[in-house]
Order: sequence, then structure tokens, then C-alpha cells
Amino acid sequence: MTPITSPPYQNLTPDRILNAVESRGWRCDGRLLALNSYENRVYQVGIEDGAPVIAKFYRPLRWTDEAILEEHGYTRALAERELPVVAALADETGRTLHEFEGFRFALYPRQAGRAPELDDPATLEWMGRFIGRIHAIGAIAPFAHRPALTVDSFGVEPSRFVLEHGFIPPDLEAAYRSVVEDALQRVRAAFARAGAVVPIRLHGDCHPGNVLWSDSGPHFVDFDDCRMGPAVQDVWMLLSGDRDAMNRQLSHFMDGYLEFHDFDPRELLLVEALRTLRLIHYAGWLAQRWSDPAFPASFPWFNTQRYWQDQILALREQAALMDEPPLNPGRNR
Repeated sequence: MTPITSPPYQNLTPDRILNAVESRGWRCDGRLLALNSYENRVYQVGIEDGAPVIAKFYRPLRWTDEAILEEHGYTRALAERELPVVAALADETGRTLHEFEGFRFALYPRQAGRAPELDDPATLEWMGRFIGRIHAIGAIAPFAHRPALTVDSFGVEPSRFVLEHGFIPPDLEAAYRSVVEDALQRVRAAFARAGAVVPIRLHGDCHPGNVLWSDSGPHFVDFDDCRMGPAVQDVWMLLSGDRDAMNRQLSHFMDGYLEFHDFDPRELLLVEALRTLRLIHYAGWLAQRWSDPAFPASFPWFNTQRYWQDQILALREQAALMDEPPLNPGRNR
């Protein structure tokens, strides 16, 4: 993981944000609204005689230009096939990635919407149809510049980071180290049981907060974490509740998904393993960004004794869940 660095956005002032947008030919009206984003900085910018645009300023050093452009190309390919994704706006030369006074940024159309009602079978089936279409396109070719979701990148590296940088309280370090090692061993065993799962291009962070629902259905936003990985990574975060509830939800989802793309049922062996990796990765992500002033202000509960105690407990619970049989949506068909 990237080492802790100095605050990356200290020079991203309101004037610089507006000047960056105007450098691309837009005339701002002075209205500026910060949107809910921590990895990058995202703003709604008012435009004279027009709809607002969304300006996304990329965290320095996180992605190469090639990786960002690959994300833009993927979402544009989806949009050209009439899939409801929010793609970066291109200028008259076709460029989507811009630079202004040391900051890389992209502009997007504003997309309104609400959170999807995932307890509604029709909504789940609708979501399944669109994610199935996204995956059908994602399976055509691999990413060349973006990473893959692996046990090392989502488990080994973030857990090593928090241990090596002193985030774990001394009295909990041995317990955390032990539970992470056990959890990762079970994660590897789950991947071994699933076998040679074929990775595809994914949204990568397909939780309900990255889906905007309108009367016309879902719109998928924020492909910043798109990467190669198993298709089920874009599915399991939409499921919640006990096993029976998740089986029902998955059954409705698959009713739509299978209309457009095949699904390897072996990937259901990875659901709890992927949930475990997300827990470990999230802690490492917070630790890695802790020098950014926005993080201590927004996540005051992180890096407390209680947080690491809860993290150890959650990983123990995940270890037990990984020993259970996989989800079986067919039981609810």
C-alpha cells in the first residue's frame, strides 16, 4: 500500500476548483457544493445558463493517467451501449482527463436519484438485468492498467500496513495478527474451493450508495475502483440479512442477471471470503489515509481501542461464516 503522505488536498481551494472548471471552457456562476467523497474530492459546480457539472479531483499518486483513462474508456463503452452509467464528459478533442495547477480532474453530468429499495423483488431483478449487461461487456476484454482484486492486495497488504505503522494497540496486536492470519488462510481456502474462476472487468465497489435510482431505473456511478475480479464481487454487497433473506434476494437478482450473462455458481463460495477481504482492506484504507485531515474528522471512531476490538470480533465471526455452505438461490426459485 502507498505510504502515508502529507495532506494531498491542502491547496485545492474554492478559487482553484472554479478556475479548473473554467479552464475547460465552462463559465461558473460561483456556486460550489462539496459532495460526499473521501478518496477523491468531488464538487457540484454551478454553470451559467446551464445545468451544474460534477468536478472530480483525483487523489494524487493513487492512479496513473493510464489507469484513469482506462476507467473512463470502460464507462464510455458501457454508456455507448445504452447502459445507465455516468461517464466522464469529453471535450471537443475527446479528452476526459484534465490537469490544472498540479491537480488531475474530470467532469461529469449531474445525475439525480435516490437509494435503491433492495427489499423489493422487482428492484433486485432490475438491478440484476443491468449488472448482467455490464458484466457481459466487462467480460469481452481485460483491463491493461488497472489492478485485480487479490488476497494480497485486499488482505495481506492492508493488514501488514496497519501492523507496521503502529495502528494496532499493543495489547491487541497479537490477537489481531492471529485472527487476520486465520481469516486469510480461510479466504485462500475459499478461493481454492471455487477453482479457476474467470476474472472480468468489474464496477468493483457496487454497494447501494453507488447506485442512484430514478423513475427510469438505476444509474451506476463512481467506477473509481473498477478492476479485474470475480463477477460476484459486484453482487454480494447488494445482499443483506440472514442466510434465508440473502438467498431470496439473490434469487430475484439472478432472475434478471441470467437474461444477459452467465454466472458461475462456484463464485458463491467466495461471498464471505470477499466480505472478509473488504473488512481488512477498509481498515487499511483508513489507516493509509489517516494523514489527510478529512479522515480523522469524518471517522473519529477509527483507530480507537473499541474499533480494533470490534474488528477482531468481526474477523472471528467471518472465519466462522466462511466454514458454512455457500448461498443457494435455487432453493427459493
